[in-house]
Amino acid sequence: MPRIMKKPLLTLFFAVFCTALFAQVSTQEKQALIDFYHATNGEKWHHTWQLDQPVSAWKGVTVEDKKVTGITLLFNNVEGTIPASIGDLANLKTLELSFNNISGELPATIGNLKNLNILAFNGNNLRGSIPSSIGELNKLQQLHLSSNKLSGTVPTTVKKLKNLEIFNVFDNNLTGELPTDLAQNDNIKEFMVAENNFSNPELFSIVLLSNSGAGLDLNQKTALTSPANSIIAIEKNEDE
Repeated sequence: MPRIMKKPLLTLFFAVFCTALFAQVSTQEKQALIDFYHATNGEKWHHTWQLDQPVSAWKGVTVEDKKVTGITLLFNNVEGTIPASIGDLANLKTLELSFNNISGELPATIGNLKNLNILAFNGNNLRGSIPSSIGELNKLQQLHLSSNKLSGTVPTTVKKLKNLEIFNVFDNNLTGELPTDLAQNDNIKEFMVAENNFSNPELFSIVLLSNSGAGLDLNQKTALTSPANSIIAIEKNEDE
């Protein structure tokens, strides 16, 4: 090959190599996804990941600016446990894993996901308590943990979730008192806690209904209760 041809070819190869290299997510984030894949029997998912393909091509994974910002795998036959390395996905905004067969406990490292807006595990087989580290998710807007086997009390750290709009722990084995500080959150639009064994639902509903002060219009904010006097939901009009 003439020497004059070598330099352009080498330049082209280097450009392609750099493009492929810098188009990928970080090694740490990719490894966290691979850990999750192996811990939850990824080969048996309905829509599996081709690990030899770029992360951006993996079903249900959202990549923005070379960062993993979303995992959405509803009804995907995801089974197994959530590895602690899930906390390495620090750029996640959405973690939606509802209606699968995930077991074990939520790892404390879930509190590392500081950018999370939506955390959803409805309809799984989670056990143990809700980790107190969940209070570190200061951007969280929606928390969905209904229809699992969670036990223990709701951690008082949830009072730190100032941006929370939906709190859904319906149908678990939770006990103790609902943190009344959470009821004073003006952003709460939906609150679902029925089918648990909380000890203070009536007091909690009073705090919710008085949250906006005297003269509250019950057409703007409505509390619903179950036969066991557990609050099912509270909703606000969008124009409130």
